[in-house]
Amino acid sequence: EYRCRACDHEFEAVVIPKGNPPACPACASGDLERLISQFAVSSDGTREMNLKSARKQAAKIRKDKQVAEHEAIHHHHH
Repeated sequence: EYRCRACDHEFEAVVIPKGNPPACPACASGDLERLISQFAVSSDGTREMNLKSARKQAAKIRKDKQVAEHEAIHHHHH
């Protein structure tokens, strides 16, 4: 992860060892500060937690929808 010193934009870039250093996608400046890889480690954990809670939320929405459909069908017959 990098932070552009010119415009303060943070972004991820894949850098080829012998290639050119990345430029900021927001302002094209090459004046970048490499952020400590510790962020990447914590963001992976955070991403996983977000994924789990998103799955739980999706499952709850599906269940609520099934219950609503079930009730709609049964109320329709009465």
